[in-house]
Amino acid sequence: MKTNNELRVRRSIQDLQDDYAKGNKKPLENLMRAWKGIKELPPDNPQSFFMLGGYHGEPFRGAGWGNSSYWGGYCNHGNILFPTWHRVYLLKLEDALRSIPGCEDVILPYWDETSDDSLKNGIPSALTQKDFELDGVKIDNPLRSFVFNKNIKDSINGDNPNYSKPKGYETKRYPLSGLVGDDVDIANTKEHNAKYPNYDENVKLLNQNVVNWLTSQIVVDGKTISNNLKDKYTACLDAPNYTVFSNTTSAGQWNADLDKGIVPFVPLESPHNSIHLAVGGFDVPGIFDASPIEGANGDMGENDTAGLDPIFYFHHCFIDRVFWLWQQKHGYTDHLEVIAEYPGTNSVDNQGPTPGTVPNSWLTLESPLNPFKKKEHGKERVYTSLDCINIEKQLGYTYSHGSLSEQPERAALQPDRSTKVIRVSGINRAPIRGSFLVSAYVNIGGKKYHVGTEAVLSRWSVQYCANCQTHLEVKAFIGLHGFREESLDNAKYEIEIRTRDGLLNQHQPQPQAFSTIEKKLFHLEVR
Repeated sequence: MKTNNELRVRRSIQDLQDDYAKGNKKPLENLMRAWKGIKELPPDNPQSFFMLGGYHGEPFRGAGWGNSSYWGGYCNHGNILFPTWHRVYLLKLEDALRSIPGCEDVILPYWDETSDDSLKNGIPSALTQKDFELDGVKIDNPLRSFVFNKNIKDSINGDNPNYSKPKGYETKRYPLSGLVGDDVDIANTKEHNAKYPNYDENVKLLNQNVVNWLTSQIVVDGKTISNNLKDKYTACLDAPNYTVFSNTTSAGQWNADLDKGIVPFVPLESPHNSIHLAVGGFDVPGIFDASPIEGANGDMGENDTAGLDPIFYFHHCFIDRVFWLWQQKHGYTDHLEVIAEYPGTNSVDNQGPTPGTVPNSWLTLESPLNPFKKKEHGKERVYTSLDCINIEKQLGYTYSHGSLSEQPERAALQPDRSTKVIRVSGINRAPIRGSFLVSAYVNIGGKKYHVGTEAVLSRWSVQYCANCQTHLEVKAFIGLHGFREESLDNAKYEIEIRTRDGLLNQHQPQPQAFSTIEKKLFHLEVR
């Protein structure tokens, strides 16, 4: 076990920026040097960014290479391995950064997404600025994008390879689009991106969108009611057990079983998904100053290529930090407990089996976290969750003090406030291309209020999944506890599902592309 003085301390990237401004330039410069180094390695090098970034999704392998009944990436989403798989993933990325000559002391920073600076300004500038001066030479900022050094071929979608991306493609963020799979996509993307030719202005749009997601709120009867991402991050620290905390599938079942009057619990994966979609192309419904930017299809917005945008790792470093904060708060720094055979503990839950995983198999803390290997007694074996529970004792790092370090207790319901919860279930992901939003509205006295949104981070080709080895139902639970009980007496409720192909709702005719959707898109209950 390492002492506190020997532990690597992951700091916020804002701290590194502040040090740089004060004259201590080495930490940020070496971070840039390390990222530049792994991005320049040949794509078949195990330490290259193309190889590591591709583990998350594309380029697909295993049964998922050409069959959408399976997931061709190694990442785990919608199941209990979500926090631990990504914890080891970051460790391997950090090891690669430290393998670059002169960068042996580099430590991966986190984007402190709920810091005052992020709430005000959005993404730290080190992750968005166009250029960076390194060793007296101006270079392209290695943290703002990645230029593919190898083709990615979509082998699932037949005559419409809509998620293929060629060598030379540069990853995109909101408000731009990165769909370049066929001639139609290329033409649409070219037309869309031509509307946003100014890089600095695009960064401003991106930051405003992120701020909106983090800080959105409504005012009803003179009272401010938060419905934002910062509150979700705070709330997830109150999840009652690891199974519920770890993923949306387990939390969905737990919340469905709650008694009336209990505030739904938020899993870590929920705010995580929202940041992916904020950076990858979705506005907060009804919040953005301009009209929603249709056609913004950034790489962070789908699991297929999210891992190939460098910002992914700074986002997930924060997610891992929140995981550690939850562990500290609830006394789970040395062990975790999983509710056996619960929703979220089967390989078919949410995304489908990862390469090498048997369909309909149970997931436990002993399940392999492929493809990551560790050396033990002179031999290599695959990591499991049991190898990465205590980040200080087992992995040799810890986190700096930052936002959420002081953790308030879960607030009790105020006596005059509603106990009602909007419960949305039965949403079928199968016919929906890519990620989407489930947004709830309440109409009081003729005025429509956006109550909350659940972001669903998905993959591009779920719609081709017939008889999938995948559980495709999506649920959302949005509390009305900020409203006075009497104000909801005659309220009307509306659910909107915003997809990459436009807006769906329960009552409108469906476009031809969604002809397979049943007439009833979801079940809505308010109680």
